Amino acid sequence: MEKSTGRFFSNSSSSLGITCFIAFITIIVLRVIYVIYRTGKPPNKRSPPQALSTLIVLGSGGHTAEMINLLLVLQKDRFAPRFYIAAATDNMSLQKARVLENSWADSSGVKGISAEFMQIYRSREVGQSYVTSVWTTLVATVHALWLMIKIRPQVVLCNGPGTCFPLCVIAFIFKVIGIRWSSIFYVESIARVKKLSLSGLLLYKLQIADQFFVQWPQLQRKYPRAHYVGCLM
Repeated sequence: MEKSTGRFFSNSSSSLGITCFIAFITIIVLRVIYVIYRTGKPPNKRSPPQALSTLIVLGSGGHTAEMINLLLVLQKDRFAPRFYIAAATDNMSLQKARVLENSWADSSGVKGISAEFMQIYRSREVGQSYVTSVWTTLVATVHALWLMIKIRPQVVLCNGPGTCFPLCVIAFIFKVIGIRWSSIFYVESIARVKKLSLSGLLLYKLQIADQFFVQWPQLQRKYPRAHYVGCLM
Protein backbone atom coordinates (compact mmCIF):
# COMPACT_ATOMS: atom_id res chain seq x y z
CA MET A 1 0.00 0.00 0.00
CA GLU A 2 2.81 2.40 0.92
CA LYS A 3 4.62 1.62 -2.36
CA SER A 4 1.44 2.32 -4.34
CA THR A 5 0.96 5.60 -2.51
CA GLY A 6 4.58 6.55 -3.14
CA ARG A 7 4.25 5.78 -6.84
CA PHE A 8 1.06 7.85 -6.99
CA PHE A 9 2.70 10.93 -5.49
CA SER A 10 5.80 10.41 -7.64
CA ASN A 11 3.70 10.23 -10.81
CA SER A 12 1.65 13.24 -9.70
CA SER A 13 4.79 15.30 -9.03
CA SER A 14 6.21 14.27 -12.40
CA SER A 15 2.98 15.21 -14.20
CA LEU A 16 2.82 18.54 -12.35
CA GLY A 17 6.40 19.30 -13.31
CA ILE A 18 5.74 18.52 -16.97
CA THR A 19 2.56 20.61 -16.91
CA CYS A 20 4.39 23.58 -15.38
CA PHE A 21 7.19 23.27 -17.92
CA ILE A 22 4.74 23.19 -20.83
CA ALA A 23 2.86 26.17 -19.39
CA PHE A 24 6.14 28.10 -19.00
CA ILE A 25 7.22 27.37 -22.58
CA THR A 26 3.75 28.34 -23.83
CA ILE A 27 3.91 31.68 -22.01
CA ILE A 28 7.37 32.41 -23.41
CA VAL A 29 6.28 31.52 -26.96
CA LEU A 30 3.18 33.71 -26.69
CA ARG A 31 5.28 36.55 -25.31
CA VAL A 32 7.76 36.24 -28.18
CA ILE A 33 4.89 36.31 -30.69
CA TYR A 34 3.48 39.41 -29.00
CA VAL A 35 6.85 41.19 -29.03
CA ILE A 36 7.35 40.39 -32.73
CA TYR A 37 3.81 41.65 -33.42
CA ARG A 38 4.43 44.89 -31.50
CA THR A 39 7.91 45.43 -32.97
CA GLY A 40 8.02 48.52 -35.15
CA LYS A 41 4.53 49.69 -34.21
CA PRO A 42 3.99 53.09 -32.54
CA PRO A 43 3.20 53.10 -28.79
CA ASN A 44 -0.46 52.88 -27.81
CA LYS A 45 -0.31 56.08 -25.76
CA ARG A 46 1.23 59.32 -26.90
CA SER A 47 3.71 60.66 -24.38
CA PRO A 48 5.44 64.05 -24.39
CA PRO A 49 8.88 64.07 -26.07
CA GLN A 50 11.66 63.12 -23.72
CA ALA A 51 15.33 62.29 -23.99
CA LEU A 52 16.00 58.66 -24.86
CA SER A 53 19.09 56.81 -23.70
CA THR A 54 20.69 55.58 -26.92
CA LEU A 55 23.15 52.80 -27.60
CA ILE A 56 25.19 53.42 -30.76
CA VAL A 57 27.10 50.44 -32.17
CA LEU A 58 30.21 51.33 -34.16
CA GLY A 59 32.15 49.17 -36.59
CA SER A 60 35.56 49.35 -38.18
CA GLY A 61 36.06 50.99 -41.55
CA GLY A 62 33.08 52.42 -43.37
CA HIS A 63 30.56 51.40 -40.70
CA THR A 64 31.70 54.14 -38.33
CA ALA A 65 31.92 56.74 -41.12
CA GLU A 66 28.31 56.00 -42.09
CA MET A 67 27.18 56.06 -38.47
CA ILE A 68 28.81 59.45 -37.88
CA ASN A 69 26.98 60.83 -40.95
CA LEU A 70 23.74 59.43 -39.58
CA LEU A 71 24.31 60.95 -36.14
CA LEU A 72 24.90 64.38 -37.69
CA VAL A 73 21.25 64.55 -38.79
CA LEU A 74 19.78 63.29 -35.51
CA GLN A 75 18.50 65.54 -32.74
CA LYS A 76 21.30 65.02 -30.25
CA ASP A 77 19.24 66.42 -27.37
CA ARG A 78 16.50 63.88 -28.13
CA PHE A 79 18.87 60.92 -28.07
CA ALA A 80 20.75 61.34 -24.82
CA PRO A 81 22.63 60.13 -22.96
CA ARG A 82 24.53 58.30 -25.70
CA PHE A 83 26.54 55.12 -25.20
CA TYR A 84 29.04 54.23 -27.92
CA ILE A 85 30.19 50.63 -28.22
CA ALA A 86 32.90 49.29 -30.52
CA ALA A 87 34.80 46.02 -30.75
CA ALA A 88 37.71 45.53 -28.36
CA THR A 89 40.13 45.49 -31.29
CA ASP A 90 38.73 48.69 -32.79
CA ASN A 91 40.23 51.86 -31.28
CA MET A 92 39.70 54.23 -34.22
CA SER A 93 35.90 54.12 -34.07
CA LEU A 94 35.67 55.29 -30.47
CA GLN A 95 38.23 57.99 -31.19
CA LYS A 96 36.05 59.32 -34.02
CA ALA A 97 33.01 59.25 -31.74
CA ARG A 98 34.88 61.25 -29.10
CA VAL A 99 35.84 63.83 -31.70
CA LEU A 100 32.18 64.14 -32.70
CA GLU A 101 30.98 64.49 -29.11
CA ASN A 102 33.69 67.07 -28.32
CA SER A 103 32.68 69.13 -31.36
CA TRP A 104 29.05 69.09 -30.17
CA ALA A 105 30.11 70.14 -26.69
CA ASP A 106 32.24 72.97 -28.06
CA SER A 107 29.48 74.25 -30.33
CA SER A 108 26.90 74.24 -27.53
CA GLY A 109 29.25 75.73 -24.96
CA VAL A 110 28.43 72.98 -22.47
CA LYS A 111 31.26 71.65 -20.35
CA GLY A 112 31.67 67.90 -20.64
CA ILE A 113 29.86 65.52 -22.96
CA SER A 114 26.71 63.48 -22.51
CA ALA A 115 28.24 60.23 -23.73
CA GLU A 116 30.09 57.12 -22.60
CA PHE A 117 32.47 54.99 -24.64
CA MET A 118 32.78 51.23 -24.23
CA GLN A 119 34.33 48.22 -25.92
CA ILE A 120 32.96 44.73 -26.40
CA TYR A 121 34.34 41.42 -27.58
CA ARG A 122 33.90 41.02 -31.32
CA SER A 123 31.41 38.37 -32.47
CA ARG A 124 33.25 37.64 -35.68
CA GLU A 125 36.49 38.98 -37.09
CA VAL A 126 36.70 39.87 -40.78
CA GLY A 127 37.44 36.64 -42.68
CA GLN A 128 36.74 34.42 -39.67
CA SER A 129 34.97 31.14 -40.50
CA TYR A 130 31.35 30.78 -39.49
CA VAL A 131 32.16 27.61 -37.50
CA THR A 132 34.68 29.28 -35.18
CA SER A 133 32.54 32.40 -34.96
CA VAL A 134 29.92 30.39 -33.03
CA TRP A 135 32.18 30.33 -29.95
CA THR A 136 33.27 33.95 -30.26
CA THR A 137 29.64 34.98 -30.65
CA LEU A 138 28.74 33.19 -27.41
CA VAL A 139 31.55 34.99 -25.55
CA ALA A 140 30.48 38.30 -27.06
CA THR A 141 26.87 37.62 -26.06
CA VAL A 142 27.82 37.11 -22.40
CA HIS A 143 29.77 40.36 -22.46
CA ALA A 144 26.87 42.06 -24.25
CA LEU A 145 24.50 40.86 -21.53
CA TRP A 146 26.58 42.53 -18.84
CA LEU A 147 26.77 45.79 -20.81
CA MET A 148 23.05 45.80 -21.63
CA ILE A 149 22.12 45.22 -17.98
CA LYS A 150 24.32 48.20 -17.12
CA ILE A 151 23.02 50.50 -19.88
CA ARG A 152 19.43 49.35 -20.52
CA PRO A 153 19.04 51.70 -23.52
CA GLN A 154 15.72 52.87 -24.86
CA VAL A 155 17.08 53.05 -28.41
CA VAL A 156 19.65 50.84 -30.16
CA LEU A 157 21.17 52.25 -33.36
CA CYS A 158 23.38 50.05 -35.55
CA ASN A 159 24.41 49.60 -39.17
CA GLY A 160 25.94 46.21 -39.76
CA PRO A 161 29.06 45.33 -37.76
CA GLY A 162 29.02 41.85 -36.24
CA THR A 163 29.29 43.48 -32.82
CA CYS A 164 25.68 44.64 -33.08
CA PHE A 165 24.07 41.20 -33.32
CA PRO A 166 24.51 39.98 -29.71
CA LEU A 167 23.53 43.43 -28.42
CA CYS A 168 20.32 43.37 -30.46
CA VAL A 169 19.54 39.82 -29.35
CA ILE A 170 19.91 40.83 -25.70
CA ALA A 171 17.71 43.88 -26.30
CA PHE A 172 15.06 41.61 -27.83
CA ILE A 173 15.25 39.21 -24.86
CA PHE A 174 14.82 42.17 -22.52
CA LYS A 175 11.60 42.96 -24.37
CA VAL A 176 10.34 39.41 -23.97
CA ILE A 177 10.99 39.21 -20.22
CA GLY A 178 9.91 42.79 -19.56
CA ILE A 179 13.18 44.37 -18.42
CA ARG A 180 13.27 47.15 -21.01
CA TRP A 181 11.49 47.84 -24.30
CA SER A 182 14.33 49.03 -26.53
CA SER A 183 13.57 50.25 -30.03
CA ILE A 184 16.12 48.77 -32.43
CA PHE A 185 16.92 50.74 -35.59
CA TYR A 186 19.09 48.99 -38.15
CA VAL A 187 20.52 50.79 -41.19
CA GLU A 188 22.21 48.47 -43.67
CA SER A 189 25.57 49.66 -44.96
CA ILE A 190 25.71 51.41 -48.32
CA ALA A 191 28.27 48.81 -49.36
CA ARG A 192 25.49 46.21 -49.40
CA VAL A 193 23.96 46.64 -52.84
CA LYS A 194 22.54 43.24 -53.78
CA LYS A 195 22.33 41.32 -50.52
CA LEU A 196 22.27 42.00 -46.80
CA SER A 197 25.23 41.57 -44.49
CA LEU A 198 25.16 38.58 -42.15
CA SER A 199 24.12 40.79 -39.23
CA GLY A 200 21.41 42.42 -41.30
CA LEU A 201 20.12 39.10 -42.64
CA LEU A 202 19.85 37.62 -39.14
CA LEU A 203 18.07 40.66 -37.73
CA TYR A 204 15.73 40.74 -40.72
CA LYS A 205 14.87 37.03 -40.70
CA LEU A 206 14.41 36.90 -36.92
CA GLN A 207 12.37 40.14 -37.00
CA ILE A 208 14.41 41.61 -34.18
CA ALA A 209 14.81 45.15 -35.53
CA ASP A 210 11.89 47.55 -35.02
CA GLN A 211 12.83 49.48 -38.14
CA PHE A 212 15.06 48.09 -40.89
CA PHE A 213 16.50 50.51 -43.47
CA VAL A 214 18.40 49.89 -46.71
CA GLN A 215 20.17 52.35 -49.00
CA TRP A 216 19.51 50.67 -52.36
CA PRO A 217 16.07 50.18 -53.95
CA GLN A 218 16.88 46.67 -55.19
CA LEU A 219 17.48 45.58 -51.61
CA GLN A 220 14.07 46.88 -50.60
CA ARG A 221 12.47 44.92 -53.42
CA LYS A 222 14.28 41.78 -52.30
CA TYR A 223 13.47 42.34 -48.62
CA PRO A 224 10.01 43.98 -48.61
CA ARG A 225 9.87 44.62 -44.85
CA ALA A 226 12.86 46.95 -45.18
CA HIS A 227 12.47 50.70 -45.76
CA TYR A 228 14.40 52.38 -48.56
CA VAL A 229 15.89 55.69 -47.36
CA GLY A 230 18.31 56.49 -50.19
CA CYS A 231 22.08 56.90 -49.82
CA LEU A 232 23.12 58.39 -46.50
CA MET A 233 26.77 58.92 -47.42
